[in-house]
Amino acid sequence: MILSNALYTFRDVELSTGISNAYLSQLENDKIKRPSANVLYKLSSIYKIDLNVLLTAAGIIERDSQPKTENPLSLLEKEIAFYKDKLSIDEERAVVNFIKFLKFNNKDSGASAI
Repeated sequence: MILSNALYTFRDVELSTGISNAYLSQLENDKIKRPSANVLYKLSSIYKIDLNVLLTAAGIIERDSQPKTENPLSLLEKEIAFYKDKLSIDEERAVVNFIKFLKFNNKDSGASAI
């Protein structure tokens, strides 16, 4: 996996994704053969690479298993995956409670608040 990019240093990627500089170096040097889907998601976000391309390259999904048409993750799914490891338990509960609050308030009006 080639992570070298003139736009980002490993330090930039580490600060943005939470993936350690050492881990990124191991990925770059092909010492880690199969990073997790969560790591690949974070890398796809920062490098603007289709997640399926990275999942296929890592051998997590097969090329033929990719959808014929693009079916990207929703913005909510992407944001949740990106922040999943950065939130405390209390913050996760606050997010869930906020979503429930939005759903409860919309139940009566039938309109979307977002």
